[in-house]
Amino acid sequence: MMKCSVVILNWNGSAYLRRFLPVLIRCTAAEGVELVVADNASTDDSLAVLEQEFPSVRRIVLDQNHGFAGGYNRALALVEARYYVLLNSDVEVTDGWLDPLLAYLDAHDDVAAVQPKIRAYHRPTHFEHAGASGGYIDALGYPFCRGRILSVTEADENQYDTVRDIFWATGACMVVRSEAYHQCGGLDDDFFAHMEEIDLCWRMLSRGYRIVAIPSSVVYHVGGGTLSSESPHKTYLNFRNNLLMLYKNLPEVELKPVMQIRWMLDLLAALHLLLTGKAPNALSVLKARRDYRRMKPGFKAKRNDNLIHIRQQQLPGVYSGSILLAFYVKGKKKFSALWPG
Repeated sequence: MMKCSVVILNWNGSAYLRRFLPVLIRCTAAEGVELVVADNASTDDSLAVLEQEFPSVRRIVLDQNHGFAGGYNRALALVEARYYVLLNSDVEVTDGWLDPLLAYLDAHDDVAAVQPKIRAYHRPTHFEHAGASGGYIDALGYPFCRGRILSVTEADENQYDTVRDIFWATGACMVVRSEAYHQCGGLDDDFFAHMEEIDLCWRMLSRGYRIVAIPSSVVYHVGGGTLSSESPHKTYLNFRNNLLMLYKNLPEVELKPVMQIRWMLDLLAALHLLLTGKAPNALSVLKARRDYRRMKPGFKAKRNDNLIHIRQQQLPGVYSGSILLAFYVKGKKKFSALWPG
């Protein structure tokens, strides 16, 4: 068994493979560490690029595009390692990036997953949207980060460089203990993409594990490599999967009031998108709510399983208020204003 397998799930990302794999190979050469690219049925020249230009990288070829969640589940079933690294193809790593992440996991058996600090590739002075310096969530299920509140990312001035327990680690670059990954059910195939890593982290936390940000490790993420932030399909997946995640994981006493408030907020979000000229995105929010209702009965068994396995009720990284209220009404657009200390 390998100590660590760095697994990139690729779909039509040959340009990213050419740009970032050489850096990854140079910065990740270590005994017991293997590099793997799992191809999600790409239609570009990704497989040819891997075979001809990166023969040292192990290849896993999937039969169709199973999405982020399903693709990783199928790929990781073929990987034997103590630790998995889920790494986006559009991430540039840095020298020594993996060492502090593995060292922390080696020293803390109760930690299921860690993430590095994520900076923006095209704006390297700033945090990147997907993960920044660790993921958090508010009482209504809206995710945010140390260094990113909603759409606002902060400049990285070393203000969030402490090692910190968090609510979720980003799927852009997450190192996860394989035992915990499989014990907690892995990523949810039904999500396809978006929110699946937050859902997994929620399950791992509820079962008594910790999730930790290790900012001494730094990587750079392009972001939006598959779907841009303006994509109606991305809007659909984010809203639908967020609702499914809440249904799967919220304790019974919180579920009904949270869902009632979310129903009103989602309608307001759809109205805002419509009034700002984004009618397709507004329609995506309504479709997401429709499909949540349609899919909800099929998630009852998952919810029951999660509730049965809860070992801790008070989870780290949960903001007791609403980040929408804090951001839009109180003007708190930095993590330090929302979560001092």
